[in-house]
Amino acid sequence: MANALIDVEVAADLASLFRLLGDPTRVRILFALLEAGELCVHDIAAVVDTSETKVSQAMRLLRNAGVVRNRREGRNIIYRLDDAHVRMLLDISREHVAHLGNEG
Repeated sequence: MANALIDVEVAADLASLFRLLGDPTRVRILFALLEAGELCVHDIAAVVDTSETKVSQAMRLLRNAGVVRNRREGRNIIYRLDDAHVRMLLDISREHVAHLGNEG
């Protein structure tokens, strides 16, 4: 049975990812990027209805965790989801929450 368990380091990395997704603003930012493809901090703040400072802090955490990537376009930094795995995680998570809402 112990061989079938997830490695401690991998479990810690997953727990860190779930903590990162434990903030509603960060989740809304990720879904905004999922829908739009790419957005700058100003546009993310407008869509999510929060401050640009809060978005910038969230983007730093999400970028460091490998969830989003960025590119410079003139004076703007444009963000997008890192890869298909992040898209899949968001889609599956939304489906799971919807499924939970339909039980009972």
